[in-house]
Amino acid sequence: MKIAFVGKGGSGKTTLSSLFIRHLAASGAPVIAVDADINQHLGAALGLPEEEAAALPALGAHLPLIKEYLRGSNPRIASADSMIKTTPPGTGSRLLRVDEDNPVYAACARTLPLDGNPVRLMATGPFTESDLGVACYHSKVGAVELCLNHLVDGPDEYVVVDMTAGSDSFASGMFTRFDMTFLVAEPTRKGISVYRQYKEYARDFGVRLRVVGNKVQGPEDIEFLQDEAGEDLLVTFGHSDWVRAMERGRPAAFELLEAGNQLALKALRSAAQDSYSGRDWAKYTEQMVHFHLRNAESWGNARTGTDLAQQVDPGFVLHEGLVSPRPAPRPALRPAPQPA
Repeated sequence: MKIAFVGKGGSGKTTLSSLFIRHLAASGAPVIAVDADINQHLGAALGLPEEEAAALPALGAHLPLIKEYLRGSNPRIASADSMIKTTPPGTGSRLLRVDEDNPVYAACARTLPLDGNPVRLMATGPFTESDLGVACYHSKVGAVELCLNHLVDGPDEYVVVDMTAGSDSFASGMFTRFDMTFLVAEPTRKGISVYRQYKEYARDFGVRLRVVGNKVQGPEDIEFLQDEAGEDLLVTFGHSDWVRAMERGRPAAFELLEAGNQLALKALRSAAQDSYSGRDWAKYTEQMVHFHLRNAESWGNARTGTDLAQQVDPGFVLHEGLVSPRPAPRPALRPAPQPA
């Protein structure tokens, strides 16, 4: 399942996405974690030292490799240079699976052992000096969108994306790539404003959206979120000494996270699993094509000098059965034995 965490800056979406990733990893589920925020903090939230988090390979820097691999033998795509962030797969395209080895993961992912289980972490990469004043961040997340368009995942596999703050996600079609979007909201007027924007923008595209209250201190905060979000409010998270220790670089074992917050994480997973039953691969592919044609007409054709509408394979529908039999799962990473 593909799951997005969104919310205004400072809402705690990176913290909650990292807790959810840890929750999934603790159960042994295959997980890919993607930091698609302009402020790259997911690696540190998952326990990487700051210098190692800053040194993660940037997806945007490997875009030529990603395009060439995904293009495969698709006859509708003349060259990798003609691919843009919305290029859909077709007959002959290479597809990605969560629990496999491939050149894209080899170049762009770092494997972290969380609770003894491997999680692949990928990052769009921060702005570089050459980007300042001449590039927008959506050019960075284009590699993520392209990978999601070519990714086939099953009900027991997870791709968790920490999205850019606010409603910037709607500057591309990536907001339609998820089975579930969790919007993290503080119990304040500013905290709920992004929810209202997201709800309005997503209404026509069937985006499954649930609100996750964060930094909740008491019944009044819960009542406020219930009044503002209604049935969209799924669960709330309160103060966490475990998170405070994690943010200081001294996390305890994940099993020691407070019982109430553990239950909240289980509620997130249950909601995500329920959403998978409603997945419509045909609609998913149709939306992919819709945004590709819009981008092609708006800027893609002019930039590539190609009629990008020709990249659409009219008989192609992305679905789980397109991929060859699933490879054997990678062995879990176990902590090295400690000396007596």
